[in-house]
Amino acid sequence: MEVMVILGYLAAVIIGISLGLIGGGGSILTVPVLVYMLGIPPVEATAYSLFIVGLTSLVGGSVYLRKGMVDVKTAIIFGIPSIAAVYATRRLIIPAIPEEMFSIGNFDFTRGLLLMLLFALLMVFASISMIRKQKPKPPKLTPDGERHFNYPAILLEGAVVGTLTGLVGAGGGFLIIPALVLFSGLDMKKAIGTSLLIIAAKSLIGFTGDVGNPELTIDWKLLGIFSSLAVLGSFVGISIASKVSADKLKTGFGWFVLVMGVYILVKELMG
Repeated sequence: MEVMVILGYLAAVIIGISLGLIGGGGSILTVPVLVYMLGIPPVEATAYSLFIVGLTSLVGGSVYLRKGMVDVKTAIIFGIPSIAAVYATRRLIIPAIPEEMFSIGNFDFTRGLLLMLLFALLMVFASISMIRKQKPKPPKLTPDGERHFNYPAILLEGAVVGTLTGLVGAGGGFLIIPALVLFSGLDMKKAIGTSLLIIAAKSLIGFTGDVGNPELTIDWKLLGIFSSLAVLGSFVGISIASKVSADKLKTGFGWFVLVMGVYILVKELMG
C-alpha cells in the first residue's frame, strides 16, 4: 500500500477524533484528504465526505444522546431546513454546474476547481472560528424562565449550513455549534451532541442525492474502510473529551486548518 494511502487512512482516525471531541472541525479535512492523499476527484470527494462525516457523526451523536446531552427539539428545528437544502444542492445544483465553466488563456476554470476553492475559503473561515476565543453567553430566557428560541435565525442558519454542506461536503459543525449556543441557548456540551445529530441527518440524506447520479462512481470498499476508521476515531475522541481541554485542542486544530486552507488556495490557483 502506498505511503499516501496509509497517511490518508490515518487522517481518517484524526477526523473521527475531532468530531467526537469537539463536535466539528475534523470534517473540514475530509475532502482535502480524499483529494490529495487518496486521489479522489473533487466532485466525488464531496459526495464521499457526506457519507463519512454523516456516519461518524451518527455514531458520536448516538453516544451523546444516550448520555442525555442532545436537545432533540433544537435538532429538529435546525435540521429540517438544513436537510432540505443539502439534498436539493446535491440533487439539483451540483449536477447543473458545467464541468468546464470558462477559460482564460491556458487557465481552465472547472467545476472541480470551483468546489476546491469554495472548500479552501470555508476552511479559512472555519479556522478563524476555531482560533478565536469567545466567552460563552448566558442563554436568553422567556418571562416564564424557559429558553428563548430565535426561530427565524435558527431556520435561516440551518438552510445556509445545509447549502454549504451540499456544495463542499463538510459537516459545518463550526457554524452549527455557535448558532445553537447563540440562538437556542444551549450549553457547549449539549451543543456538541446536538450538532453531531444534525450533521449526521443532513449529511447522510444529502448523500442519497448523489447515489442516483450517473456521473459519480462510488468506491464502496474505500468508503467503508475510511468510514470505519473515522468511526473508531470518534469513539477515541468521545472517551478523552472529559480528560483533555477541548478549547486548547480546538485552537491548535484551527491553526492547522488555516494553514491547510491557504495551501489549497495557492495550490489550486497556481495549478
